Amino acid sequence: MGKTPYHSLNMKLITKYFSLLLEGTDYPNAICFYTDGARLVCNGSPVLDILSQLEQKGVRLIVCSTCLEEMNLKNNLQVGIVGGMADILEAQIKAEKVITL
Repeated sequence: MGKTPYHSLNMKLITKYFSLLLEGTDYPNAICFYTDGARLVCNGSPVLDILSQLEQKGVRLIVCSTCLEEMNLKNNLQVGIVGGMADILEAQIKAEKVITL
């Protein structure tokens, strides 16, 4: 049996996290997507709608360009902006608090 890119427990947790974030009134300046997290902003992701709504509220969704290229997902990006590790690092340094999921 092959491994699916969206493990059910991981998806339940991240869907709940993003949904609760969207329901609130305080939003992060940026959310960074790298390694397998880059799949969340691409075709087929179950959280695209939520991420799109967060982006509309001004949250920058920064996606690792190397990750997209390595996983052959560059043409599947649906939300967010493609950035390099320097962009991700800058967002983390400027953040008052960094949460890693």
